[in-house]
Amino acid sequence: MKKRRKKLTGKDNDVKHNVGAFPGELHYSGDVTGNDIKITLIQFNETEYTEEVFYDVKSMHAAEKPDLIKWINVEGIHRVDLIEEMGKIYGIHPLTQEDIVHVDSRPKFEEYSRYVVAILQMLYFESSVQSEHLGIVLFTDTVISFQEPRGGDAFDIVRNRLRECKGRVRKMGPDYLAYVLIDAVVDHYFFVIEKIGEKIEHLDDEILTNPGKSVMVEIHELKREVLLARKLIWPAREMVMNMMRSETDLISETHTIYLRDVHDHINRVTDTIEQYRETLNSIMEVHLSNNANKMNEVMKALTVISAIFIPVTFIAGVYGMNFENMPELKSPYGYWITIGIMLTIMIGMGFYFKRKRWW
Repeated sequence: MKKRRKKLTGKDNDVKHNVGAFPGELHYSGDVTGNDIKITLIQFNETEYTEEVFYDVKSMHAAEKPDLIKWINVEGIHRVDLIEEMGKIYGIHPLTQEDIVHVDSRPKFEEYSRYVVAILQMLYFESSVQSEHLGIVLFTDTVISFQEPRGGDAFDIVRNRLRECKGRVRKMGPDYLAYVLIDAVVDHYFFVIEKIGEKIEHLDDEILTNPGKSVMVEIHELKREVLLARKLIWPAREMVMNMMRSETDLISETHTIYLRDVHDHINRVTDTIEQYRETLNSIMEVHLSNNANKMNEVMKALTVISAIFIPVTFIAGVYGMNFENMPELKSPYGYWITIGIMLTIMIGMGFYFKRKRWW
């Protein structure tokens, strides 16, 4: 394993945002990981299948067979020089290359003369919601996917289908392969929101059994995760809709029905996310209401105690003025009589408040 790269093609990776750069100028906006780039070339038709791993573009390109459908999966987009080399070989526009290396790009679908490109986010769950930038470029007989080497990968199920010749993917064209990749990413959204739902259920139980400061922190963190998921998933609906409306020859009309299914899945995910937002708001309102009720109980107890001690304090204040002409002070039993009166008042008021259910 090579050492971690701190600079990419002579440019400092600490510059996360390509502010003021020319259109098409490449700046990787993510975090550089310790993984080197890996290119997986899968070539197949209904009867033949090959899978090879490369670490440079030229060797991979030389291994391509013209009579097979090709899926090129590039893991790691921090090497912008390699992305530029891929762009030169396959004729990928510099603006598309910019969208591929800019991990904060909004999910979208664009058409070019030789290819179409879909940019979206792959979500996975590691104690919290994480995202992975993904670009899918569709050519006549080739699909190129660009992804970051993060913790999750929704493409394993697609690879297994291709290896074992399951389903229709080996029998269909590259546009169907592109659909299957997008469908795998969208199906992985369900796994992520299921994990969020489990955390919400746990939080809903905890707020009743152990309502404390930590609960409010968990609510805010979970709301942040839900908003992040909504921000990344919501634009994907528009992306799929644009694919369905596209008139490009690269996407067969017979496959648009599958895209409608993907669009329906995204709608279900977004609806669930909206429900989670409302649920979290309700949980927060319950938490604030419980805190307010507890404060009211404390204030009620303090008010009752204060009310009981008001007449006692008055008596103590009167006989603590030390005037010379106070006949009660000369009584040999004055102290005990005063204490008895005070206790009687306190006990009597306590019984009265208890009877009125004020305490």
